Amino acid sequence: MEKTKKAIVLLSGGLDSATTAAVAQAKGFDIFCLSFRYGQRHSVELHSARNLAALFHATEHLVIDIDLAKIGGSALTDNINVPKNRNETEMRREIPITYVPARNTIFLSYALAWAEVLGIADIFIGVNAIDYSGYPDCRPEYIISFERMANLATKAAIENRLQIKLNTPLIEMTKAEIIIKGTELGVDFSLTHSCYDPLQNGRACGQCDSCLLRKEGFEKAGIKDPVAYS
Repeated sequence: MEKTKKAIVLLSGGLDSATTAAVAQAKGFDIFCLSFRYGQRHSVELHSARNLAALFHATEHLVIDIDLAKIGGSALTDNINVPKNRNETEMRREIPITYVPARNTIFLSYALAWAEVLGIADIFIGVNAIDYSGYPDCRPEYIISFERMANLATKAAIENRLQIKLNTPLIEMTKAEIIIKGTELGVDFSLTHSCYDPLQNGRACGQCDSCLLRKEGFEKAGIKDPVAYS
């Protein structure tokens, strides 16, 4: 298929964002990948993001620095222990401390600004409301609200030159379904990184919520996880 469309893809380096990029590409979009170095303790994910952007032959891969560690309030950006070895009930009991305050709002705002500059209407983000940790900025109602705001807040939209659309192809898929979809689209999951608290050598801890959800997803999908765990 000849690609005539363009899309911004938020690419963290995890399996969800990798599958999202693959979906965008399969839909015929030339993809412009956007990643963030935001003070996360698992910044090793940026190495994965770069490799994935190369795998997808992204037209451009932009990495933006934001120091959310100065704000803190999350186990991913502050001196707070990452929860380990929790069961599904414990994960869903409350919004976990790995929630980064306003992270998706911040990321999507940067994506919106870049989209307006490039004249790109479509933004892809790999949020999921099924197998996730209860983050409020992964819900469908949040995405609907941000898209509405985006079309009220940009010059290009007000002048009817651009109608921003937030694409969330994974939002109603289980982790296993995401892995199966990514496999069908040729995603090399060995390039991805999901761990919230990796060892100094970058290896996944295998015990944080993200690692446990990932391992369960591969098991349910009947596919071997190519990533090594501690």
